Amino acid sequence: METHTYQLQDNGIFPNSTLPVVHYRNAIELSFFRPAHQLGKLFNMNGWSNQQDGGIFTYHHYHSNTHEVIGVYKGKTFVLLGGENGKQIVVHKGDILVIPAGVAHRNMGREKDACCITAYPDGKDYDIHTGEAGERPAADQRIAAVDLPAADPLLGEDQGICAIWRNMHIAHHSL
Repeated sequence: METHTYQLQDNGIFPNSTLPVVHYRNAIELSFFRPAHQLGKLFNMNGWSNQQDGGIFTYHHYHSNTHEVIGVYKGKTFVLLGGENGKQIVVHKGDILVIPAGVAHRNMGREKDACCITAYPDGKDYDIHTGEAGERPAADQRIAAVDLPAADPLLGEDQGICAIWRNMHIAHHSL
């Protein structure tokens, strides 16, 4: 497994985040039978629920009230993070992408190029914003109020995003 982080700044349209997106490449070897169930069970075990099974939306969007995990169980696609001039990455079967509240993301292919399970810490219901005029500053205030998750959706408590985000959060708030 390789761990990559992507820092995405506010671009005036999308708030993005002081916390980085965390991309676990080749994070999990999925079974041939029921790979979506395997990912869902793992996420549930680590406190990430309210799961959806499908693809990644093909339009820029972000969630202002929760973080999101995307686990790819079939195929591959290009994902654009942070808005039009953001970071483009490729996600494949077995990859897990953890996206902080506020970070815009978009599938650059077709919605079903990659089949995914998405989940949210503590089963939080998510909102969807698309960078329309008037979303901010209310969305920014909701993003600032989102707690750090208790566990990483892949690695569990005190590992992965827990350590990465906690250190970033402390550094940002000590400025």
